[in-house]
Amino acid sequence: VFLLFFTTHEELQTLDVDDAFFSTPEDIAARALKPQGGVNFIRTFKKQAEDQAVNLPPNLDELVHNATYEQSPDSLVWQYFYNLRGSAEYPFPGGVFQWARYRRNTTGLNETEKIFSESLHKHEDTLTLATLRIFSNGLGQPHFHFNANEMGYVISGCAQVGVILSGVTANFNIDIGDVIFFPVGTQHYIKSVCEEDLLLILAYSTGNQLETLRMKDYFHGTADHILAQLFFKKQEEFKKFPKAAK
Repeated sequence: VFLLFFTTHEELQTLDVDDAFFSTPEDIAARALKPQGGVNFIRTFKKQAEDQAVNLPPNLDELVHNATYEQSPDSLVWQYFYNLRGSAEYPFPGGVFQWARYRRNTTGLNETEKIFSESLHKHEDTLTLATLRIFSNGLGQPHFHFNANEMGYVISGCAQVGVILSGVTANFNIDIGDVIFFPVGTQHYIKSVCEEDLLLILAYSTGNQLETLRMKDYFHGTADHILAQLFFKKQEEFKKFPKAAK
């Protein structure tokens, strides 16, 4: 079972090998592939009624005798592959992240992680992926991303979600199998409400380092006298909000 993300907001356009083959005139395919028997051999191929992207022939064992291949060198493999489950965990109050992402500062990354990180950054349209685990009753505090849309798929658990726009807040519940979407610059939060942990797979539409601003950071980053004017409260009252340790 694969969970797939594609970097497009348009209708996804896909051309399979068999579709491309059968859309090519027989004489052109014969001249390009140069099989024994020429165009007559090309004519022995018959297009199946069902889409072969999702169906396998019933006589697969008869047709395929050797499905082995040599593993490519690490310098190639790790441009296209990353062991997210086996990667480092990044805890936060209430949960933990694991990331497949680009980082400008490669300190702490091993060689294969550096290869993957740089590979993501070489492509204009790519994805940053993560798993997010929020413990029972834990909170992914309000935040937004400057440079990416975000999509998520719920693997386990359930949660309450809030999406905060200018003058509008949308609140809803999510459960196993649900997909969530947060457009770039949209503040959102996720609170785990089941007894079991909430586990999501997340995708961000950027190959750059993800830029995120959280409520605690922009609230504490605003001068007390500005907050006093905004909320009509005495300046000293804002010292009641504890600042997190660096």
